[in-house]
Amino acid sequence: MNEVIRKVKYKSEKLAGFKLPCYVLEDGTRVLSTAGMQDALKMTDEDDQQKSGTRLGRYLGQKSLQPFIYGEKEPGHYDPIVCYDGEKKINGFEATKLVDFCDAMLEARNHIELSPRQAIIAEQCEILVRSFAKVGIIALIDEATGYQYERERDELQNQLQKILGLYVSDKPSKWEKIFPWTFYKQLFRLWGQPFTVEVIIKPGFIGRLTSKYVYGNLPKGVLGKLKEKTPKSEKGNWSRKLHQLLTTDIGREDLKKTINSIETLASISEDKQEFENLEAKYRQQKELLYTGLGVRRRDDEEKVKEDFDRKFKALLNIPPPEKDK
Repeated sequence: MNEVIRKVKYKSEKLAGFKLPCYVLEDGTRVLSTAGMQDALKMTDEDDQQKSGTRLGRYLGQKSLQPFIYGEKEPGHYDPIVCYDGEKKINGFEATKLVDFCDAMLEARNHIELSPRQAIIAEQCEILVRSFAKVGIIALIDEATGYQYERERDELQNQLQKILGLYVSDKPSKWEKIFPWTFYKQLFRLWGQPFTVEVIIKPGFIGRLTSKYVYGNLPKGVLGKLKEKTPKSEKGNWSRKLHQLLTTDIGREDLKKTINSIETLASISEDKQEFENLEAKYRQQKELLYTGLGVRRRDDEEKVKEDFDRKFKALLNIPPPEKDK
């Protein structure tokens, strides 16, 4: 059976002001260099003679420290980690093991008489734990190595996938009329287009307006996902309406509310420029609502609300347009 090679993805030579090489592996494990840990702890052998094994490993095995270092921990709690930075082999420990060791040394200092060398290490442990706590060491390594930015991107991607799951269905629903003619009538007025059958049947013009002002005001990624899951005919037309793949409880309801809001904005606008200004503010508000799966940032939300002009506020009091009969 082939041994899995654990590879370094991010790294830094310093951590919290100490020369302490730290790494984030491809699987997300945070690792501290054994040599770096020994130097940070000012570890040398009691008689200053070179011996086999790591200095840290020998301190972990000292009988006087065993009750404090292991306590109720499993025997393999301090097992080392071998990883590779390119071709370079690195011996290390999972990052929080350093904090565990420091805690153990400080506890030992409170209960037994330490040797001179052990006392120096305990003093250094106190310095280290004051610089970072067990909870904070992960964040410190992520910041030092740059991994925090990828983690944030991953979290954002996970949020996006959750939202898409709420809005996009796996199976298309039965067609129903969603867009009222009054919606297009208002937009045609602003664009200076005659509201005639000849213009209405031009899918390109209507499609651009619908994609930008309606589907564009749904959460990011929804329109792309709908297009991805909707096949086209040989002539290049959509085989069904995009809204047929929206979930009935969330996706379609939000679509209907968006259509009503955009139509209202259009109806209270005197020209295209005024409509686009109002729509931009509406879009900004909706983006805030979608941030963090609907969790609003209070300061941003207040700033947007204060910027709304009288006409945009008026839409809250205007009932949705009646559906075509």
